[in-house]
Amino acid sequence: MSQTQPLDPRPGNPRRPKKRRNWFLRTVGLIVLLFVLTLIAVPLYAWSRIDKIEAMPTGERPADTPGTTYLMVGSDAREDLSRAERARLHTGGDAGPPRTDSIMLMHVPESGPTVLISIPRDSAVNIPGIEGRQKINAAFNNGPARLVQTLENVTGLRIDHYVEVGFGGFASVIDSVGGIEMCLPKAMKDDDAHIDLPAGCQELDGVNALGYVRSRKADGKNDFGRTERQRQMVGAVAKKAASPSTILNPFRYYSVATKGVDALTVDKEMNLFDFVKFARGMQAISGSNGIALSVPTSDDNYGLCCNRGSAVKWDTKKATALFDALKQDNTSGLKSS
Repeated sequence: MSQTQPLDPRPGNPRRPKKRRNWFLRTVGLIVLLFVLTLIAVPLYAWSRIDKIEAMPTGERPADTPGTTYLMVGSDAREDLSRAERARLHTGGDAGPPRTDSIMLMHVPESGPTVLISIPRDSAVNIPGIEGRQKINAAFNNGPARLVQTLENVTGLRIDHYVEVGFGGFASVIDSVGGIEMCLPKAMKDDDAHIDLPAGCQELDGVNALGYVRSRKADGKNDFGRTERQRQMVGAVAKKAASPSTILNPFRYYSVATKGVDALTVDKEMNLFDFVKFARGMQAISGSNGIALSVPTSDDNYGLCCNRGSAVKWDTKKATALFDALKQDNTSGLKSS
């Protein structure tokens, strides 16, 4: 009687697939862990590189209000740019005193839509320490604290934090996200802004995007056209920076988070939580939970005293109603314009 041969357990050994599954799960877990650490570590590193300055005024100020209000300024400061960078960005050879091409207020409420308000830089206002009405960009020439104080006086709204971005940082952020698509209803040519853009949808790199938001002559709208394009660009950049194509790409994510921080300046009172809140507010502006508008005006050819040229006069009644709504943290009834 022949003996039955024992079955070889090796071919059907179930341990090998189990080991392979464990190895696969451990690998996936490690990748997820590294991804999460990257999402946390990169912003922390970027935050550590941001310049912090004294930007808040002293003395009597408006009372604290619900929500958080940020003053956003686009500066043409050029002292940190190399000669080659100044040539590429068409900023001019001399550094000179910094000026502002854009002034915006962003109010992030405790609940409700975030509001982004453009302030025409030619707005006629009273600047503390300077006699007679001036254009508001003259306040920035005397430092961020003077601009904060001026806006608080004219709006009655307390400004909680200050954010300034320079030429180089703006262009770097645009390039780091791979450019921004803009759809132009008509061609734009402005020698002063160094742009010659055709009509239609197109991808703008950092240099062209900078010219696009700085131009005052291409559309015949002066400051009003520029503020519209600035709000449009802010929303587009925030949307692309927070898109899956950026967050899921570690190289692009690192580039977006770090490229522009060397040209970014915030107030010393701001902490990382405040900055994250600012970033989330920017993201909200690009979506359905954001409202973008300009301060109401009544006269874009308002004559200033003493041969100071013409300026933009606010519509006092409508502007007061707008800023009162922000002071009450009531943004739901506001509409984009």
